Amino acid sequence: MASSTGAGKNKMQAIDLTKLNLMQLTQFKNQLDQDLQFYQESIQNLKHAQSKFQESGEALTKCSPGNADKDILVPLTGSMYVPGKLKDPEKVVVDVGTGYYVEKDIPNAKEYFTKKVKYVTEQMEKVQAIGSEKNRVRDAVMDVMEIKLQQQFSQQKAGQTASA
Repeated sequence: MASSTGAGKNKMQAIDLTKLNLMQLTQFKNQLDQDLQFYQESIQNLKHAQSKFQESGEALTKCSPGNADKDILVPLTGSMYVPGKLKDPEKVVVDVGTGYYVEKDIPNAKEYFTKKVKYVTEQMEKVQAIGSEKNRVRDAVMDVMEIKLQQQFSQQKAGQTASA
């Protein structure tokens, strides 16, 4: 017996793998392979977001009163910067998503990025747990496929010796 999540459902659904034929097992394995690839891509995206939030939090350590009126490079995109001057090192503008920016003081900005890193880490753990379960189910499907192939091979071999 193995379990798999149904499409769009949150609850697990039990499937007796031994009752499926090789074609169904192959389709099920292919779906699990696609799911695993999706989860791996999701983890990579979450890791990228996590590192960006960590970098942003670390960048706040450079904002100190002693750096007022110093030349800086202001990021417009991930790869484009424009020169500027740091006017108020006590406040920063934080991109909170979907084109919204909020002015925060340094302690609040640090807290924001710490919370975001924690949230993304929790999401990564959830995705990894789901991926591990899918991988376990995939291994079970592979085991049943191997047994069925051996049975099929044995039956073919027995049929050939009986007709000879």
